[in-house]
Amino acid sequence: MKFNIKHILGVMLLMISQGITAQFYVGVQSGIGSIQSDIAAVEEGNRPGLAVKTGYIYSLNNHFGIGSGVEFSQYKQTISLFESSLALDNFEVDPSNSAFIYSVKSSNYKEKQTLYAIQIPFFVQYKTNINKGIDFNFRAGAKYFLPVSYKITSTADYVNGTAYYPDFNLIFDDLPKYGFGGQENYSASGEYNTKGILMSSFELGFTFDMKGKNALYAAMFFEKGYGSIVDQNKNESYIGYNPGSVLERKANGLYSTDKNAKIQPIAFGVTLGWNFK
Repeated sequence: MKFNIKHILGVMLLMISQGITAQFYVGVQSGIGSIQSDIAAVEEGNRPGLAVKTGYIYSLNNHFGIGSGVEFSQYKQTISLFESSLALDNFEVDPSNSAFIYSVKSSNYKEKQTLYAIQIPFFVQYKTNINKGIDFNFRAGAKYFLPVSYKITSTADYVNGTAYYPDFNLIFDDLPKYGFGGQENYSASGEYNTKGILMSSFELGFTFDMKGKNALYAAMFFEKGYGSIVDQNKNESYIGYNPGSVLERKANGLYSTDKNAKIQPIAFGVTLGWNFK
């Protein structure tokens, strides 16, 4: 399913223009955010994530409303190989157009990832008063998650790339000027190609009435992505093949090793916001 950002923004503007009873909000989300994959060789770590948000809620009646807005989020994490001595293989072609199997082993490989994304939420809100000036709120809906930057920095104590030519039954493991051999203190930067996906989103919290028809909003949230945010059409070695040297090998990243892998954002934590009319 494809989504047209202009159409989405058009619906938002139409709802705002008709939303005389709309309640606007600003807020921040903080908690644990991670980018998870189904690649067996990868081990992910969770780190704090952050998002800022603004939008509105159009009241349908005293209990139900529909909302939308825009959010800017940041995910940071470090991933590594599940087994540090694991060798990952990939098919490559050398300058003479001969195909070979490129096998990469590394020691203490770490990959620091930083993802920035724009999110456009659509949700239904249910609220009910539970005490004077206090409302219970539940929000459920979906978000269009659009990555705008997904950069990585790869490091390893040692990297070794070897070539096996099955047509000739030959192995090359020490030809540095042809890109085969070892390198100490590897470090390189790269970036994943990305695409937009849908996320489910849930919030459970309370609003506390303040002066001037304003309210403080506090909630817990959970979000999960569907599909894959990494967009590629072939499998690649996580440390690229450089036909001219064992140095300056490109950082393709561990998520590039499987073009069919599902790379999905997941986040949970707390939301603090300010509602106003």
